[in-house]
Amino acid sequence: MKGPINCMKRFHRLAKLSKGGSSVLGWRGIELFAAEKNFGIAGSILALERCTNSTSCRYNYSTKNGSDLSRDFFVQQWLEGRKIRNADAKRRNKGQQYAGSRSSQGSLRRLFSGGFDSYDGAKRPLRQPPMSEPVTGYLKPTSIEEAHLAPLLARSNLLITRDIEWANLAFGFEQENQYAIVDVYYPHSPVGYIREQSNLIMRQLLRSRRPFVAYITDALGNELFRVRRPFWWINSSIYTEVNGKEIGVVHRRWHLWKRIYDLYLGNEQFAVVENPGFWNWTFTLKDINGDVLAEIDRNWRGFGFELLTDAGQYAIRFGTTDSSKHHGEDQQLEVKHPLTLAQRAVAVALAISLDNDYFSRHGGW
Repeated sequence: MKGPINCMKRFHRLAKLSKGGSSVLGWRGIELFAAEKNFGIAGSILALERCTNSTSCRYNYSTKNGSDLSRDFFVQQWLEGRKIRNADAKRRNKGQQYAGSRSSQGSLRRLFSGGFDSYDGAKRPLRQPPMSEPVTGYLKPTSIEEAHLAPLLARSNLLITRDIEWANLAFGFEQENQYAIVDVYYPHSPVGYIREQSNLIMRQLLRSRRPFVAYITDALGNELFRVRRPFWWINSSIYTEVNGKEIGVVHRRWHLWKRIYDLYLGNEQFAVVENPGFWNWTFTLKDINGDVLAEIDRNWRGFGFELLTDAGQYAIRFGTTDSSKHHGEDQQLEVKHPLTLAQRAVAVALAISLDNDYFSRHGGW
């Protein structure tokens, strides 16, 4: 009852100012007060305009009209306003419940569309995290294609993570591979994403030999480049394309136990990987003289992860030519010379190929 009582107190104060109801200022104030309590500021503005333009509001309010502004009148108006506010609150609650149901439906769809959607569901950063290396020297773009790659690849270390694919784990349903890319110097915000697109039937029948196209984007979802991998039987190949133009390719070379890859930029080979196989998970890129250029290391994520899922994590170390250069407590990989931006894009394609060739074996019925 505090609302009606306060209304009446203000009403009586305004009535005293009106001196019996004949004062224009008093009755105008009463009408403004009643309009503001029931219809808000907009109502008071309308009442002000009405009082300004109406001769009856200006001169001829009489005391017999005071019965229209009784205590019961204000109580009734206050109750009606309260009903309106309650109805608005119910509508807002229904809207929030509807949004929650849509979110739960989206979560159910993500269960069967791939683990990467857990990254899609997270709030994307408002801007791309800054580059951790200056775009000078070997990293200076020499073409439009390389300039397109700089926001993602002008970094000395990248961590590529593949999330758990729950439909694959629970039902053996092969899903599109999804990855998040993180700069180790900005660990709280991804700098890019990788998302595969492939045919549903081909994924179930061909598994790791299936053809696909993977799109590599920055943190804001803008496509930077893509990799294309056709069907293979003995030796796999994966092609790197920027703006529809092929810039490099990785060919796997058959060996009984070694894992050998040749990396090309255009028609020129710039690196080779010769992994001894078995349980060695470090793939070192070397030039023709055997000097280290970069390194891809598959991190051990735990017995349960490695035995039951395809979830993997790959650390790409592009390194530095200065052995004394440190970022915090992290020791940089010392290389003969850094890879260019285009060569780094081919190295990312190699990491995707490694994941499909050797570490995607848990799918199937």
